[in-house]
Amino acid sequence: MSILEKMNCQADLLGLDDSQREQLCREIRQFLVAHLAKTGGHLASNLGVVELTVAIETVFNTEKDRLVFDVGHQSYVHKLLTGRQAGFDALRTFGGLAGFPKPGESETDAFVAGHASSSVSVALGMARARGLTGDDYDVIALLGDGAATGGMVYEGLNDAAESGEPMIVILNDNEMSIDHNVGGMARHLSRLRTKTGYLGAKQRYRNFVKKLPGGKWIYGVTSKMKDWFRRVLIPTTIFENMGLTYFGPVDGHDLPELISVLQSAREVGRPVLVHVLTKKGMGYAPAEDDPSVFHGVGGFDPYTGRLPDKKNATFSDAFGAAMCQLAREDPRVCAVTAAMPGGTGLLGFKNEFPKRLFDVGIAEEHAVSMAGGLAKQGAVPVVALYSTFLQRSYDQLMQDVAMLNLHVVFAVDRAGLVGEDGETHHGVFDVGFLRQIPGMRVLAPATTDELETMLRWAVLDCAGPVAVRYPRGGERPGLERGVLLDRIVRYGEGTDLVFVTYGTLAENAVKASEILDEQGINVSVLRILDLAPLHIEQIADSLGNTKRVVVLEEVCSGSGISAELVCNLQGLGRKIFVKDLGPEFVTHGSLKDLHCHCGLDARSLADFALEVVRDEN
Repeated sequence: MSILEKMNCQADLLGLDDSQREQLCREIRQFLVAHLAKTGGHLASNLGVVELTVAIETVFNTEKDRLVFDVGHQSYVHKLLTGRQAGFDALRTFGGLAGFPKPGESETDAFVAGHASSSVSVALGMARARGLTGDDYDVIALLGDGAATGGMVYEGLNDAAESGEPMIVILNDNEMSIDHNVGGMARHLSRLRTKTGYLGAKQRYRNFVKKLPGGKWIYGVTSKMKDWFRRVLIPTTIFENMGLTYFGPVDGHDLPELISVLQSAREVGRPVLVHVLTKKGMGYAPAEDDPSVFHGVGGFDPYTGRLPDKKNATFSDAFGAAMCQLAREDPRVCAVTAAMPGGTGLLGFKNEFPKRLFDVGIAEEHAVSMAGGLAKQGAVPVVALYSTFLQRSYDQLMQDVAMLNLHVVFAVDRAGLVGEDGETHHGVFDVGFLRQIPGMRVLAPATTDELETMLRWAVLDCAGPVAVRYPRGGERPGLERGVLLDRIVRYGEGTDLVFVTYGTLAENAVKASEILDEQGINVSVLRILDLAPLHIEQIADSLGNTKRVVVLEEVCSGSGISAELVCNLQGLGRKIFVKDLGPEFVTHGSLKDLHCHCGLDARSLADFALEVVRDEN
């Protein structure tokens, strides 16, 4: 039996010596590569935190102590060490192990974590709760340097320093978020790294002293000298200036040193920041060489690192190509993104127009406000963000763009269900909150051709704010391209029932209509292209004399267009029914499994429509 197979809690780790812990780290890396090659998931980030996580789980008991992840995609090693190894065969599948921390899955998962920059604030809340309740536990926030580009981190650090509450913030510094980090904080951390020649000297000294009689004692005695050298070689950090006790930088792959530093940090009795240097993808050459590609992967060849050939162009690809063409035609066009030029399809734009791509780091609020400033002074900014990341900037959308009716285009990627990443990443609220904003246009393409047409119109012909929302992955087959000015695409001429929907969910509706046709029920599908404002009269005319209308939406209840349609179309002998994702957050799983779970697959839609027709007859 391997060492890893015996690991389920802190007690198991405490029984290991240094050599066994090193072997454990090797086994963890082998396990991750072998399993993620089959299931997919976040590989490079987890390979980079193996030693760090083993050290954390050795020093702290996460059944009692509170370990708060930031983002949380780097929590796989934590899951492996807390009794969930068997679940990795079903990682990120429906009903299986989640790809992010999930308190309902294990008591060792202290908090949900899918977005960046909130860990310090959450951890401080837990530390303050400890004082109020009289409980006894340690609180640790594991913060990545990518998340440290978000302003909320500094709000939390500032308050933590002021509070004096004992807690530990671990800054995992690998120079990466998903793409390479940008901005002033990245440069500050880089200066700390480049001025830390002592790290190499420390390791050489440690290895030398170990060979001497009583070397361990000698190394302990000289630790104060090491700290003195650090203070000489490294200027005061921003963290120390804020009032935090600063430890580091520490080699994030030196397991004994990590354990020693964390033990020392626990004894300080006030807020501590431990700065740890790690390498993303550590121990697996393909991931070390290209950590961005291996940040989140599907299946791959574990021996060569070869990824499957890309089958079809995605909506993100189409967006990136369209942006390049628009930028060639109009020098005012620029792109804004938040640490995601690769994920949003803007790498080609970045290469061709480097001075017109503004990557602001994980700072969506800043991205939207800056775009407002760009637009106010005559530029045409296109802000490319994932739907769930855009949620952070609601106030800025309202205050810094819409109130002045500024021409800012929002490319809302990953709209609708995204699949395996689950609750924290499903883009199922943007329709609702965008439609609340006065003057905001909301467009919903179902094909990449429509996306390009809508983006062109939004950039060159529209005035005021406009959002174009589109899903993850490639377009669904069999959907006819619509004409934006027509606003509605109709499939079929059936009069027994009409499905009203938008985006790629129309594919399921069309398939459901075909199933119903075989049972002698004639169904039409109306696909709406323009969600805000809704053109009610045109929709009503398109319904004709059909009395039964089923509105289909890939949004959580109350967050779409159904309420307005019911309000305006109900009555006069016409009945409106609504089928959406329901009122709860949607779990993780494949898109197919989630549609079945929520009743939005073709078969379920056909059954629902059949009940409507029979009940009405």
